[in-house]
Amino acid sequence: MGTQDMAAASIRMPQGKTQHASQKLWGADASQTRDHTVLDLEAVQAARRLASRYGYRIAKRLFDIMFSLLVLVLLSWVYAVVAIAIKHDSEGPVFFNQERVGKDGRTFKMYKFRSMYVDAEERLKDLQDLNEKDGPVFKIKDDPRITHVGHFIRKTSIDELPQFINVLKGDMSIVGPRPALPREVRQYTPYQKERLLVKPGITCFWQTRRNRDSISFDEWVGLDLLYIKKCSVLTDLKLIIQTVGVVLTAQGN
Repeated sequence: MGTQDMAAASIRMPQGKTQHASQKLWGADASQTRDHTVLDLEAVQAARRLASRYGYRIAKRLFDIMFSLLVLVLLSWVYAVVAIAIKHDSEGPVFFNQERVGKDGRTFKMYKFRSMYVDAEERLKDLQDLNEKDGPVFKIKDDPRITHVGHFIRKTSIDELPQFINVLKGDMSIVGPRPALPREVRQYTPYQKERLLVKPGITCFWQTRRNRDSISFDEWVGLDLLYIKKCSVLTDLKLIIQTVGVVLTAQGN
């Protein structure tokens, strides 16, 4: 079976137009990207098999719903305390809603506790030269846009807690590749776009790596494609347990 046949599917890109994967997602020459990065065809095949793994998909969705409800109920007091702290620390809303790109390029609003000042997006252009990551991702160690409370809730990953609402809505899963920004996806190579083959998640292989801030973006993508190839109930449970360890040891950034 040819590369284009294996990759053929309808993908809804961030611009809102449905595009044929064999022509748009994977490019005219689906064997390589312009920078000669070979596509991971094993990940493409794994994603196709996943579509018919009904038992796993049902179990994963049921777990997402039950786990999210448990977190929202048991940690409701944490949500309240963090909301008060954010309002006391700086002007602006408690929650930060941002458009993200999920499975097959579909966009949705992702929720987080606000950890930056309200003019963070406007200040981004002045900080681009300080970017410490390669590829389309922007990250700097001491981002001046982060509030005092923001530093704490990022370090402890508390800022991610509202995403359990996204999980309940079905936009995200507990485990899956981290959802990207539309401006990042517009810069993706065909290889990098393969991370959009499954539903995004709150945690993933990259999220549990101690050296995650030093690995390249393509290595990050490689970890996401590894998840697509290995996704199972056991893999999800292992990643959730590892994520709890990361949170308890405050390895967030």
